[in-house]
Amino acid sequence: MTYPAAPSMIRVLLVDDHTMVREGIRSVLESYPDIEVAGEASDGEEAFQMVGVLCPSVVVMDINMPRLNGIEATVKIKKIYPNVAIVGLSVEADEAYRKAMTAAGARCLISKSMAVEELYLAIRASIPPLPLAA
Repeated sequence: MTYPAAPSMIRVLLVDDHTMVREGIRSVLESYPDIEVAGEASDGEEAFQMVGVLCPSVVVMDINMPRLNGIEATVKIKKIYPNVAIVGLSVEADEAYRKAMTAAGARCLISKSMAVEELYLAIRASIPPLPLAA
């Protein structure tokens, strides 16, 4: 039995209430040949709506946002779209926030102070490998 090839592009939705943060992350992620930034959202509610429209593979989710925070948005997204991977991103990436985000369904939480390479590797790691052809 054979399986389809892995998609060549990873579609990413960026979610952060700070425009400059989203623009900075977008500009760096778009330098990777296998990343496509499908869109941006400024809060968790907007992120939930955009996941249904844009069909991203990965959502990069800030925690502290207005209307619906990243933890609540992660729960809501994972309930309706369980195959969408979520990578948490926050200034406050202590153990309590890590536990809250992973309990909500995120693959991990990384600090905004980490290098962009760490974010890229977290995005890549959140996509499960395809089974080998039999």
